[in-house]
Amino acid sequence: MNSSSSIQRFLLEALGIRGAVVKLTDVWQALQHGRDYPPALAGLLGEMAAVCTVIAGNLKQPGRLTFQARSSGPVRHLVIDCSESLNLHGFAKAENFNPEDKLPSLFGDGQLQLGLEAQGLEQPYQSIVPLEGNSIAEVFMHYLEQSEQQPVGLWLACGKDASAALFVQKLPGADAKDPDGWTRVLALAETMRDEELLGLDTATLLRRLFAEEDVRLYPSRAVTHDWPRDQERIIDLLLSLGEEEVRAMIANGGELIIREELSNHTYRFDADDIDTVFRPRTLH
Repeated sequence: MNSSSSIQRFLLEALGIRGAVVKLTDVWQALQHGRDYPPALAGLLGEMAAVCTVIAGNLKQPGRLTFQARSSGPVRHLVIDCSESLNLHGFAKAENFNPEDKLPSLFGDGQLQLGLEAQGLEQPYQSIVPLEGNSIAEVFMHYLEQSEQQPVGLWLACGKDASAALFVQKLPGADAKDPDGWTRVLALAETMRDEELLGLDTATLLRRLFAEEDVRLYPSRAVTHDWPRDQERIIDLLLSLGEEEVRAMIANGGELIIREELSNHTYRFDADDIDTVFRPRTLH
């Protein structure tokens, strides 16, 4: 599947600083399609999609990465799931959402949960931390600095057509290479405007920010949103529930609607469809 969305890692070798730039365009538009999110809620989801891609693209042991932000506040659920091949999907759920509220009010006593499934792990890795910070960037900087034990910088931007991230991390021994390098990189990154992060290609962005530094760019990796409809899986779900329960569910409304939030698909079954689902199979 061709995609205009990508992650590209880079290295400021002389400074001992690594980083990555994420650009989500068609993928971000697909994640929003038909959902009608308020712009501020969409922004939270878009930023979380970008930072999840940063982390998935930098995993030492590639695998399926899932971030879930849950809370008792207006933003009940933000989920981003990213496969080993950087196939991304996710959704947001909110009640009584006020775009003027700051992040701590939106999430209340929320938690951020990470799940990682990877080859070689006997069971999926899980980590749960408080949602601490006044922005998605602050939440994940706090998380990353705890998990990586190295200073990080993270800048996120999200608009209607694109979501993006710039990530930098100080590597062990960086101060021996250039005592002021980390401070300088952070200061330069702070000059970046959202429209630059969203609109410039990676090479141009890094050249503009770090004009005096030698930047090694690694090949970019495509990010996709490729989650086709799977009618057979939904039918298997109905069969597992049993005919009596399914017919009871369809009795009042005359139609059974199953919404698959992560993949952004809706499945509809009327009485005739249910007859077909539970019609005895003929063996050939």
